Amino acid sequence: MRTLFAALCLALGCASCFLARDSTNEPLSRRDLSKFVVGESTAKDVAASMGAPNEVVQLGRRSAWRYDHSHGKVAGLTLIVVTFVNRDTRTDRVWFFFDEDDRLSHMGSSFEADDAGWAMPWQDLSER
Repeated sequence: MRTLFAALCLALGCASCFLARDSTNEPLSRRDLSKFVVGESTAKDVAASMGAPNEVVQLGRRSAWRYDHSHGKVAGLTLIVVTFVNRDTRTDRVWFFFDEDDRLSHMGSSFEADDAGWAMPWQDLSER
């Protein structure tokens, strides 16, 4: 009985929970995008306001620039030698498309970084 009690105390003493979060690049905002006008803004305007893009794609004589920001959250539970972990990472992404004259032809965006959530490994984040 003492051995069982000692094992139970050890198991409870070795259990722990942890939370962590990480972020990549500066946050993007919808307000920043309102500065740019299709057909008028240039690649130089975008670079001056947004900085260097994360990715540049050449499309013949045209180009596309991608900016992104990600936010992740990690929750975990450790029980003696077993660790359960759940990571949820969401990304804000903006694409700028430029024509042959480096004039903005169109842009697209998705903003989901703020939707990253905490959950234990057995929880479904879509139920939040």
